[in-house]
Amino acid sequence: MKPLVRNAALSSYRELSQSLGIDPRALMKRVGLDPAGLAVQDRWISGVAVAELLERSAVAAHRVDFGLLLAERRRFANLGPISLVLREEPDVRSAVRLLIRHERMCNELLRSRLSEANGLATVKVSLELGEARPARQAVELAVGVFHGFLRVFLGARWQPVSVCFTHGAPRDIAAHRRHFGPVVEFDGEFNGIVFHATELDTPNSMSDPLLRGYARQYFESIAVAAEATELDRVRELIEVLLPTGRCSIEQVAGSLGVGRRTVHRHLAASGETFSSLVNATRTQLAEQLVANPRRSLTEISGLLGFSAPSAFSRWFRDRFGTSAREWRSRRTDTGPVPK
Repeated sequence: MKPLVRNAALSSYRELSQSLGIDPRALMKRVGLDPAGLAVQDRWISGVAVAELLERSAVAAHRVDFGLLLAERRRFANLGPISLVLREEPDVRSAVRLLIRHERMCNELLRSRLSEANGLATVKVSLELGEARPARQAVELAVGVFHGFLRVFLGARWQPVSVCFTHGAPRDIAAHRRHFGPVVEFDGEFNGIVFHATELDTPNSMSDPLLRGYARQYFESIAVAAEATELDRVRELIEVLLPTGRCSIEQVAGSLGVGRRTVHRHLAASGETFSSLVNATRTQLAEQLVANPRRSLTEISGLLGFSAPSAFSRWFRDRFGTSAREWRSRRTDTGPVPK
């Protein structure tokens, strides 16, 4: 499948677009992205569509620095669960290496590399879109985010030796100099940041040695699960889309940036169909939701994507051999029902 990114890659996109007078919903729909899906930060979406969205947004807003403006709105927490571990790493080198090692947990487009030579450290950033298309804004967003990441550890006044881009300079580079300082360069050999290698040894002032072990242990437990298969991604999207009432194979395929036949083929390779996966996901969620007496059965019906409570009732009886109300009552009286 085509490379994917987490919705977190578009964190603050809606707010920035509105502040610049452009319609984020219309632009997202034009590239096949679901505007409502942005609320779920960990949902996978098409990386190519995101790159196209940023290019279209820059044109619509007449802002060649759109990617940088988005980078400026990034917070450390936007990195997701890995941010908890990075805060406890002992120094900058360890934090950078950890971030690069696990970057695919958030962004399958991104390829970063750290190298050291002649007293300089270089972080090179590239995007693997799988096809030839403009991606200036996505590149500048990625470099801008990495620049901001380093400033978290090295201080707001930190200045790299140079910030490099392979694309040409815009007519006005004031915005780039405001973001990176006078060291920004264009038409270079790579996209990335060059700084003094000794800065990698800077101690992390946020780190608490007593918490480091716990943070690492927690992260390792979820990092293994992060290597998601195509089946995992489809299952995750089904869970996200069910409450919207728009859980279809077309919607899932659109979010993954592929055609419905491709989704069918990947599911068949795992011995699944789209219907079987929807049913399995509904069953798992139904067990959790119906067991909660504070949720009405009508509400649960909607959360599971049924058009009417009667359709949910029929499905539940067929799946569990009893009505949802009877199942809930039995569970309340006797505890968990054996499977």
